Amino acid sequence: MTLRHLQIFICVCDELSMTKTAEKLHMTQPSVSQAIHEIEDHYKVRLFERLGRNLFITDAGNNLLTYARHFVNLSTEIENAMQKFGKQYMIRIGASVTIGECVLIDLIKKLHIEYPEYQIKSEIHNTRVLEKMVLSDKLDIALVEGKIKSEYLIADAFLDDELVFIASPDLELMKKDKIEIADIEKMNFFVREEGSGTRNLFDQVMESKEIKCNIVGVYNNADTIKKAVLAGLGISVISRCAVRNEIKSGELSEFKMKNINFKRKFHIVYHKNKYLSQGIKNIMEICKKMSE
Repeated sequence: MTLRHLQIFICVCDELSMTKTAEKLHMTQPSVSQAIHEIEDHYKVRLFERLGRNLFITDAGNNLLTYARHFVNLSTEIENAMQKFGKQYMIRIGASVTIGECVLIDLIKKLHIEYPEYQIKSEIHNTRVLEKMVLSDKLDIALVEGKIKSEYLIADAFLDDELVFIASPDLELMKKDKIEIADIEKMNFFVREEGSGTRNLFDQVMESKEIKCNIVGVYNNADTIKKAVLAGLGISVISRCAVRNEIKSGELSEFKMKNINFKRKFHIVYHKNKYLSQGIKNIMEICKKMSE
C-alpha cells in the first residue's frame, strides 16, 4: 500500500468513475483499475460494486475512505509544514450560519492579531453540511450550533447561546399584556432551513410543547428573516446574538413565553482521528476564551 494508492482510491470515490479518475489524475484507465484491485487484494475486501457502467461504494469502501482522507491530508500537512517551516500554513475552519454572523469574524480578527503566521480559510454552512465536511476531511474544525450525529466526531462546548421570540414593535401582538400560545399559533413564522441547528432546536421545542406553527418563510440566513419580521410580516425564533443590535435599538422586540426556552451551546467539532496540530489547539483555546 502506498500514498498513491490512497490518492487514486479517494479520487475514484469522488468521481465514481474509473474513466473520469484517469482523466483527472492524468493516468490510463487500466492503471486506475489496477490500483483499486491492488487495494482490494491487500485488504481482502470489495471496495466498489460494479453494476453495469456504474460504481457504488461498499461499506468497506466508505470505512476506508474516512481513514484515507485523513492519511492523505496528514501527508499534505507534513509536506507543507516542512517546506514552509516557520512560515504561513493553512487551517480550515467551518462555521454554522448563526456562529458565522456572530462569532466567526471576531475569531479570525483575534487570530490575525495573535498568530499572524496562520493562513485561515473559512466557510459558512448549516450544521448538517459542516458535519459532512469534517467527516470527509474538507475542514479541520467546525463551529456549530446544532447537535452532531456521527460517532466519528467529537464536539466540545465553547459558548452559551439562546434563541428568542422576535417581532416588530408595531405588531398588534406586542400590544398584549400577556402573550399566550394561542396568540402565536395565529402568527406567520419565518424560520431557518432544515439541517440548521437553529431550526432543529426550534422544531424540537415547539413539538414538545405541542405548539402548531404556521411557517410561511424558510430562509438560510438570519438577515432575510430579520427583514421579514421588521416588515411586520410575521414573527420568528432566532439566536439572541444575531438580533442583539436590533433589539438594543428598538427596531425589533423580544418577547417571552412561559415555560418555553431555547437554551443551547455552541460546539467545536473535529474528527476523533484528526491530528490536532498546535495551530488547531490554539484556535480551540481562543474559542473557549470567548465566553469569558
